[in-house]
Amino acid sequence: MKKKFRFQWGAFLLFLLFAGLFFLLLARIVSIQATGQVEGQELAAKAAAKYSQEEVLAAERGRILDRTGEIIAEDTLSYKLVAVLDERATQKTSDPRHVTDLDKTADILSEYIAVPRETIYETMQKGKEAERYQVEFGSAGREISHTQMIEMKEEGLPGILFVKNLKRLYPNGVFASHLIGFAMKEELENGDMVTKGKMGLEMIYDDILTGTNGKMEFDTDRWGFLLPNSETAVTPAVDGSDIKLTLDKTLENFLEDAMSTVQEKYEPARIIALIANPKTGEILGMSQRPSFNPNTREGLSENWLNESIQLTVEPGSPMKMFTLAAAVEEGKWDPNATYQSGSYQFGKWTIGDYNGRQGWGTISFLEGFQRSSNVAMAYLLERIGPDIFMNYIDAFGFGQKTGIDLPGEASGTILDNGEVDKLTLTFGQGSTVTPIQMIQAATAFANDGVMMKPYIIDEIKNPDTGEVTLKGEPEEAGQPISAETAKIVRDIMASTVTSENGSAQRFALQDYSVAGKTGTAQIPGENGRYMTGKDNYLFSFVGMAPADDPELVMYVGVQQPKMEVTEHGSQPVSEIFTSVMENGLKYMNIESEETEETPTVEITDYTGKPSAEVAAELASRNVNVITTGSAAEVSGQYPAKGETIVAGATVILQTEGESVLPDFTGWSKRELLAFQALSGLSLEIVGQGYAVNQSLSAGSALTEGEPVVVRLQTPEDAFKVQMTDGPEGIPDESEDEIIPEDASE
Repeated sequence: MKKKFRFQWGAFLLFLLFAGLFFLLLARIVSIQATGQVEGQELAAKAAAKYSQEEVLAAERGRILDRTGEIIAEDTLSYKLVAVLDERATQKTSDPRHVTDLDKTADILSEYIAVPRETIYETMQKGKEAERYQVEFGSAGREISHTQMIEMKEEGLPGILFVKNLKRLYPNGVFASHLIGFAMKEELENGDMVTKGKMGLEMIYDDILTGTNGKMEFDTDRWGFLLPNSETAVTPAVDGSDIKLTLDKTLENFLEDAMSTVQEKYEPARIIALIANPKTGEILGMSQRPSFNPNTREGLSENWLNESIQLTVEPGSPMKMFTLAAAVEEGKWDPNATYQSGSYQFGKWTIGDYNGRQGWGTISFLEGFQRSSNVAMAYLLERIGPDIFMNYIDAFGFGQKTGIDLPGEASGTILDNGEVDKLTLTFGQGSTVTPIQMIQAATAFANDGVMMKPYIIDEIKNPDTGEVTLKGEPEEAGQPISAETAKIVRDIMASTVTSENGSAQRFALQDYSVAGKTGTAQIPGENGRYMTGKDNYLFSFVGMAPADDPELVMYVGVQQPKMEVTEHGSQPVSEIFTSVMENGLKYMNIESEETEETPTVEITDYTGKPSAEVAAELASRNVNVITTGSAAEVSGQYPAKGETIVAGATVILQTEGESVLPDFTGWSKRELLAFQALSGLSLEIVGQGYAVNQSLSAGSALTEGEPVVVRLQTPEDAFKVQMTDGPEGIPDESEDEIIPEDASE
């Protein structure tokens, strides 16, 4: 029986619906394939964002080095402490990756970081309530050392992570801090952390020290694994340039130690000290007190000035050196001519000597200078002439910047409004100078009349390419006096130390002669008048040694030290100067003026010779011999062929066989490094100077790789100078305020 056909409208409508959807989907696919866009967004870019990864390659900040390459400031690895709170970080309950016990975690972390236990707990609790994935613990949780990180990891706290970071390290602590300054982490608007210089050289040369970060780009799958055969693009980081200074780390440490001792003993308002090479103008040491530790900023006050170049002070009696120089150069100096000391009348003004204007009767000009007589300077000005004198002040660079390679230098103020200003300038009152100006001017006396411009930057160098972008060089700043005048003034300044009338006797050194001039400058008070009282002065000394051919020139200023009734203002100044100068010259191997010439021995090539034969030959010439082994044939030596050593020095011979540890007492760092290289032994050298003890006793048999710790002692300790109170009955000069004739006493 034939069935009647019935049209299925429902099926037809479904067919049309699905067919329409199919064609719409097909059109969409074709459109996406053709344009590569969805809702205006590039699919390729979206895919790249999801699967292309980029890792920042951090650039290291440039180092700051001393003249020998010793580190003053550098980047070092540190860690940032992070506590993961989100439970989703844990994939297996047996291996938790988030903080599971807030109480225990807070208890343990508080033992390692400087944050109270309650604060740590509260930080994590609030983070958990706010559903934060992780939390940090502020500055105390940053800059964690590697040792601290290892100790905290050993606690096995779940959810505690350590993110690698770089921090700025100043390994010497308080060390020319106002010169070096400091750099610290700073958060940018985009959340990135960068190291920025905030003070001193770190800020001045921030652009040069700061490197350029690199990056590494690579592709991963959706789980973060590196895709096979994917290309990796690397843009290398460019580290910041290194800045090598003229500072000498050893001399600077001598200076810092001496200043800290005086600061603790006398509690002065400030100390300023500078050391320079007078032949080149290189600054070898620069510091001040109060100071601070750049690692922690502890001790940093509102005073951020580098006072050696930015503070202006009345110079006091050291200015008499330049008055004397002008008189000698102009042929107006007669050391044996006499004058009446005590007081000098200039119109309505009375100039007085420091001993209450009593003076010492009729004395010679030489004795007047030795006693630091203001009246002697007044009479010298009559001979020189005020205008000619001011020409010399200008030639010595006062009233103008030295041009040292540091910004913010002050120029000081040389008063020239009236004749009385020129008169008081002869003994350093009224006008102002900077310590760096005093150093520059003093180089003329030490350098045969040629004044050297001071500088602090030895070179700026790219550590990757070796390109030197800046090189400091010695530069003459003028020749205000002749070589003959310089020597005469130097000899007269030396007499202030050696003469029984000299005001600088306590600045004498044990093994070297000193030329210099003391000063006791008045300090302006808040009321515009000079402060009064025994301690309210800036006591200073500008000195150089050895006096005959100075290798170092030094300025020391100590303001308002707290002294006993029997103590004099030059005492704290001399404690700094004598300690630093004596030890500094010995460190520089400057021959003592009190010792006889030591015989020398020329080293020949001992390779291949029997060690016993070589030892006998050298012993006959008063040379110590150390062998690295027991065999008889020499295979290497220190010093090398052709070098000359003094009798009593040590020669190291390389021989085969088991090494026996010598007694390193008195060895220099250079000798220790030579022995290590020849013997193959592992020496861990701690400190500077000369060996004083070692971790294993002499004679111990050692094997290669076994470490031996050798501790060095600085020359300051090795050549300890016994400090004395100086000669009794020698008062310090203090610049009497000039008083109008009609004023009350």
